[in-house]
Amino acid sequence: MNLKCIIVEDEEMSQKVVEQFVKKTEYLEISHVLSNGEEAFKLLTKQENPDVDIIFLDIQMPGMSGIDLMKKLGGAYQIIFTTSEEKYAVEAFTGSVTDFLVKPLEYDRFLQATDKAKSNIEKQRLLAESFKEIFVKSDSRLVCLPLQEIMFVEALADYIIFNTDQGKFIVHHTMKGIERKLPGSLFSRVHRSFIVNTRRIEFIEDMHAHIGTKPIPIGASFKERLFNKLNLL
Repeated sequence: MNLKCIIVEDEEMSQKVVEQFVKKTEYLEISHVLSNGEEAFKLLTKQENPDVDIIFLDIQMPGMSGIDLMKKLGGAYQIIFTTSEEKYAVEAFTGSVTDFLVKPLEYDRFLQATDKAKSNIEKQRLLAESFKEIFVKSDSRLVCLPLQEIMFVEALADYIIFNTDQGKFIVHHTMKGIERKLPGSLFSRVHRSFIVNTRRIEFIEDMHAHIGTKPIPIGASFKERLFNKLNLL
């Protein structure tokens, strides 16, 4: 399982160290290297946001700090903080943080943190397979959506639309976060902006999966993953 990560660090030397460690780690792949929190927030919340698993995040940055960015992103990512000040550890761990690395970084300690992130992601995927429903917040209520009634999920800016037999439900979340909540045996990411219930696909034509009256585009990088889940003759 390869995990994509972004590095958010305003110190060039620290950027290079983290990049070197990522390249040295077999299951990690760099998606972006950014120098401040504002850039990272814009990147991760735009509609065509990258598929990211882990964020290596410096705490002390001008403008939006690492802790501020963590709070804005919620719990959709495995966040590994990097800082030269141990005093920030207590505040960092009050949020949804995977680990906390103190500079100067050492590879063995870096690997320990990334192994923990990898393990967390694997546990989330296994747990998702045991669920038969998902609860979403609609107005002041938590609504139960049976998984078989979800036709497809669509991203719209930093919101997610569940298209179901009951109607549409809009939640503030990320595609990556939703993807981890849905069982991979039933759902497949077919595009940066779409996750489909594979059992609701009626036919596939011209690189579009048709569910009801909706033709859903299949991205080239997602085609193989989708077809591996289908019972093809």
